[in-house]
Amino acid sequence: MVRGDTHAITMPSRRGRVQHRPRYAVVVQADALLGLSTLVICPTSRSAPPASFHPEVTVQREPTRVMCEMVGAVDARALGEQVGHLSLTELRAVEDALLLVLDLR
Repeated sequence: MVRGDTHAITMPSRRGRVQHRPRYAVVVQADALLGLSTLVICPTSRSAPPASFHPEVTVQREPTRVMCEMVGAVDARALGEQVGHLSLTELRAVEDALLLVLDLR
């Protein structure tokens, strides 16, 4: 597993607008920290509206948006099968969106 991998995931149950159906997640955690029991991920959504913090990527030959405002840690065991890996261009777009969401510039 490396930064930029996409995996199937079922988001943990919570209140609010988090969708609990199966979806995909992008691993955004630094490769050097991937040995931890938790992983930092961003979930994806095919229905998320276009926004500067929702970069579009392709997962399983389908366009989807990475919901960078929902970045969070999950138990590494919550990730299912790896279904792909972001291109360098897609990964850079996710990184730019995270810089915006987390106000790191």
